[in-house]
Amino acid sequence: MSQLKGLRIEFSPDKEETKSGVELFISHASEDKANFVKPPADELIDLGVSVWYDEYTLRIGDSLRRSIDQGLAESKYGLIVLSKAFFEKSWTQYELNGLVIREMEGGKVILPIWHNITKDEIMRLSPSLVDKVALNSTMFAVREIAGKVADAVKNT
Repeated sequence: MSQLKGLRIEFSPDKEETKSGVELFISHASEDKANFVKPPADELIDLGVSVWYDEYTLRIGDSLRRSIDQGLAESKYGLIVLSKAFFEKSWTQYELNGLVIREMEGGKVILPIWHNITKDEIMRLSPSLVDKVALNSTMFAVREIAGKVADAVKNT
């Protein structure tokens, strides 16, 4: 049952809904999952944000690429957890590329969190991401981060 934990479909005539009802795609390196990513994902779900999070979305036999593509296409926002490991992974770069392309079509899509990485490191690895207002995992508690992300998702 926990595999379905992240999917909550909500209908509201005042808000544009996605086909899947997923508001937030969470992109992260697997190295950051246990020590940082999972707690805010759980908090976001508790705050009523519907998420595409690999651990709760993927099932045995699923096509990883198709599921990621569907999540990227149907989610309103993409939360990217930028870390050194994030920039070293092929899948996270694939996900980031998809989110950047969506953002280039117009509107805010990418919601970044800096996790154990500095502005100078991000500037060296992806200068265009430095322009985005981000949350920093060293400056905020998990609950605060989740609250700020939920506010951005629900109130824009």
